[in-house]
Amino acid sequence: MNKNDIAAIRKQFKVDTDLLNIDDIYNVYIKQESSDIYHEESQSFSLLDREQQELFLDNFKKVLGGKLDVKLFEVKFQRQEEGQTDHTQRLLYEGLHAKKVSEWKVNMQRIALKMVEDTQYDKDMVVTFIRGNYNKPTKRNPDETEIDIRNEVYTTPFILSSMNQTELPKRSLVFDFVEREFKSSLLADPVIKLASPIGGFLFPCFTNNAADINHILYAAGKANKPDVQFIENVLNGKEIMTAEEDKAVFEEIVKAVIGDEVNSKTLASVYDEINNMLVMEEEDEDEYGSSPTLDTKEVERVLKASGVTDVNTEKVEKAFQQVIEDKTYEMKASHIVPSYASKSIKISTKVANITISPQDLRYVKQVNYNGKRCLMIEVEEDTMIEGFKLLPEDLLE
Repeated sequence: MNKNDIAAIRKQFKVDTDLLNIDDIYNVYIKQESSDIYHEESQSFSLLDREQQELFLDNFKKVLGGKLDVKLFEVKFQRQEEGQTDHTQRLLYEGLHAKKVSEWKVNMQRIALKMVEDTQYDKDMVVTFIRGNYNKPTKRNPDETEIDIRNEVYTTPFILSSMNQTELPKRSLVFDFVEREFKSSLLADPVIKLASPIGGFLFPCFTNNAADINHILYAAGKANKPDVQFIENVLNGKEIMTAEEDKAVFEEIVKAVIGDEVNSKTLASVYDEINNMLVMEEEDEDEYGSSPTLDTKEVERVLKASGVTDVNTEKVEKAFQQVIEDKTYEMKASHIVPSYASKSIKISTKVANITISPQDLRYVKQVNYNGKRCLMIEVEEDTMIEGFKLLPEDLLE
């Protein structure tokens, strides 16, 4: 799935839409430090009152919020072993196509049991499963009306799950209008924190408007903090890499090839080359969900195009093997240079930390002055510090 696919289904989680229909909802209550299900409840989503529907729909929308490979991860399922009956891919696929609600519920219950068997949570948890259909209109023509667009749609059945912690309301002082007196509140019912889910998933993934049952979209509770144990043991998914980890791998590979010392011009050229890959592939990414990647050949090309000498295939492949232990590994270009509009490059010194955009690295130089190392930044306009214009000093002449 690409960011547009996720955004398209996410915005349909609202009441009274004909492009997304939720048929069934199944809620499971798990007590903290427990290894079983405390309570479960299954019903038609349409039987919930409107306020409950809106609360849940906002929750589902939050599950699908965040950036790919930062909070959302497309996970490939592990291979099913012969005779394995509790593989999550199988449970989800069978549940998705079950004709009876009771059959769907049993499969979701087995997934919930895998959760409590894998981890004893330190707070009470509510796990919610929904089953429905997502309708995405085909690509519109300029002369089509809104009615025409609704006539032709891609229909994909889906299952979405959200995981939410609970908390007891804080004790407070209230005024009782009936008794006309002040007293402490006696509310003891746990509050389900639907506004801040700690995890979830969507099955199946959508690729080119077609269902991809070999992948599941996993949602982490915090950026760059996926629950690896949950992915592997509960979802039966393969290992994933976050954008943060991908960027670190790239940096280590480059260091292994050219060393850990580099001038700002070369480094800026490296980021320019990678950014050009993103610009060239922008239309393909929007339409097909593909994103340019950096394998051994691309890393070699980028380094050579950036003016790095003494770079060859053998050196780059050895660096991949040394850092990631896989010569076939590919890093997403968007992980290395998230956005030229985003100031994402940090310059760290003992005196100060400076953050600039990648293309501006060429204006930064380390120079020696009076036997001391100094950081010099070329500027095209006056430098402002806390509203004051900095006076020029011709010390380097």
